[in-house]
Amino acid sequence: MAPAALLAPPGRSRLMHSEPFGPVDTIVVVDTEQELLAQMNASNGALVASLACDDEEEAAKLAVDLQAFKVGINKPRSRGDREEPFGGRGASWKGAFVGGDLLVRAVTVGEAGERLYGNFPDHTSYPTT
Repeated sequence: MAPAALLAPPGRSRLMHSEPFGPVDTIVVVDTEQELLAQMNASNGALVASLACDDEEEAAKLAVDLQAFKVGINKPRSRGDREEPFGGRGASWKGAFVGGDLLVRAVTVGEAGERLYGNFPDHTSYPTT
């Protein structure tokens, strides 16, 4: 299947509330910053997001309110390389964060009471990106 971008799918569409994975993505046109944040945070997935804006300083301010773990400003954002932390918020990711030394910690026995970086039912802890 060739990559596709869908312009303005209906608000009730599954595409607006499920985490999109390539090769299909959506483009939603908005008029206000509040509408932008509401639309970008409507999905139950929250691994990565990309935000395009003529004013990069304004985009950086908006990015703080996005529910994604990683945000790209004026460039696509992917999960990163093997050394960069990988995980997310919301239903898109449950369990320990991986990437670099976080992967080793996630698959080995640690100290008693150790709390891993991750998105778990009983606690959530995010590494810096």
